[in-house]
Amino acid sequence: MTDPNTSPSRRAMLAAALVGGGAAAAALTGAPAAQAAPGQANTKKPFTLTVLGTTDLHNNVFNWDYFKNAPYADAAGNKIGIAQAATLINAMRAERGAANTLTIDAGDTIQGTPLAYYFAKINPASATVKHPMALAMNAVGYDAVGLGNHEFNYGIGLLRTWERQLDFPLLGANVHDAVTGGRAFTPYVLKRIKTGSGWLTVGLVGFVTPGCALWDRDNVQGKLDFNGIVEEARTVIPQVKAAGADVVIVTSHSGATPGSSYGDALPFPENASTQLAEEVPGIDAILVGHAHLEIPERFVTNKETGRQVLLTEPLKWGMRVSVMDLELARDKGRWTVTAAHSHLLDAKTADADPAVVRAVEAGHDATVSYVNEVIGTSTAPLSTATACWEDSAAIDAINYVQASTIKAELANGPAAGLPVLSIAAAFSRAVDVKAGPLTIRDVAGLYIFDNTLLAIKVTGAQVKAYLEWSAQYFKPVAGTTARAQDVTNAVTAVAPNGTPDYNYDVVYGLDAPLNYEIDLARPVGDRIANLSYGGQALRPEQEFALAINNYRQSGGGNFPAVKSAPVLSNSQQEIRQRIIDYVVDRGSLDVAVFSQANWRLTVNGAPLTVTA
Repeated sequence: MTDPNTSPSRRAMLAAALVGGGAAAAALTGAPAAQAAPGQANTKKPFTLTVLGTTDLHNNVFNWDYFKNAPYADAAGNKIGIAQAATLINAMRAERGAANTLTIDAGDTIQGTPLAYYFAKINPASATVKHPMALAMNAVGYDAVGLGNHEFNYGIGLLRTWERQLDFPLLGANVHDAVTGGRAFTPYVLKRIKTGSGWLTVGLVGFVTPGCALWDRDNVQGKLDFNGIVEEARTVIPQVKAAGADVVIVTSHSGATPGSSYGDALPFPENASTQLAEEVPGIDAILVGHAHLEIPERFVTNKETGRQVLLTEPLKWGMRVSVMDLELARDKGRWTVTAAHSHLLDAKTADADPAVVRAVEAGHDATVSYVNEVIGTSTAPLSTATACWEDSAAIDAINYVQASTIKAELANGPAAGLPVLSIAAAFSRAVDVKAGPLTIRDVAGLYIFDNTLLAIKVTGAQVKAYLEWSAQYFKPVAGTTARAQDVTNAVTAVAPNGTPDYNYDVVYGLDAPLNYEIDLARPVGDRIANLSYGGQALRPEQEFALAINNYRQSGGGNFPAVKSAPVLSNSQQEIRQRIIDYVVDRGSLDVAVFSQANWRLTVNGAPLTVTA
């Protein structure tokens, strides 16, 4: 690896890291931002402002896979972690001039890895315990970070602790105190930059998708309200300009492709970054987050002014860094953006930044020790490699523990007689738990999200509707053999980029089998065939207790009926911890206890064979 401390080596590393963008080929000229010589200010002298951006870090600090207990690896050769990204950030500061460069993030920072869980639940961040993402981001030297929806997963208390530990502001202009109506987080910050043509004032503004109100309802209800991004921007952007901002840069934790996974459950869309650029004047560039997509450079025309707004989104987990270059000129005391470009840098070209490593190494080591604790055994391998198109013991394991937990919670109450069903999805196709000793990291890999468990009351008709909605995940198929890519991740109105695996739910029966087929030759909405419970055709009026996670129950995926269904229990305990407790109590995950062959894909009633 080249030494980034020397200019030719640094430039070679950055050139190798270039990804896309209209200015990518000429992005590294080796010259710092244009400046006038001291004492020779030229009112028309151009100045280049460089804004570096990350997003959706999800508490990835090192290039490490805690679930595999090994360095992160994928088919594309990506590297992850803020430590890798920091090396690129520091190199770009050296190229552009640190005084001419700002660094921001668009959210989803403190959730997503066992490192995050460890400092939220096992050794929580506090006045005496520093959060790893505060230590890491302070070491990098961010200027501001925007809120993401996953910031609320561990409750407002932990979020506020992390916020207090940051050396820079946490931005969330559209988040309001539910009692007072005032803004609950810093809406924007002004950064002053000295140039050869005078001072430049840059306004940094942050917005977060209003879906937080649904997905973390139990943590935020009655405490925080989330306004629509465009609606709030119409108020706050003029305020930023009135406060003196010459340039306005937005962090928007809201995808660039319009649509909402929650349908019309909220009056504001989930993904509004393009609409924000189109409808609110005064914004020069937007760092997009939330969608986990890669946008090197995109321009959106503002409908009111006709000006082009620059959008860019770096890939998740620190895999990419966005570089936004805004060319500015000052004339008669007023700054104008004359051109804007962006490109991405690929973190696989960089080594970890030593300052970030030093800051977080102790916390990382403690997390590695924790997740490698053996808590029991698994009697058989548990894999999700094919779980999206065929019944899987790994998903059955999740469903069985969820259903058993709910059965026990309801045992002494009025709902004790209800038969129990459960829903679960394959969050990743990479789960590969071996038979034998079972560790905490095995369970964490099986259930990677911090969702909590509830029980709701549903009817047979609602179960059928739920399954039909879930079956939208599949593409139409005519033959009885098909490749997985031709079967899964169908595009729908609420999933214009394709339905993610985590929005395909399997429904499982605890007290008796729930069996069904999904016929992919039939139209969406009429695909569920041979639906039975306990060997009998499912009756529409039958009543069940359904074990469900808080994300789904609060509207994630926009599944029918669940948001309004009566809640029977809500312990607010993480499902991952429930699985860990189950293994510790019983000593094993015994496939013979929970594995069922309940569902299959068909085409005109004939079994469908899916190849990877």
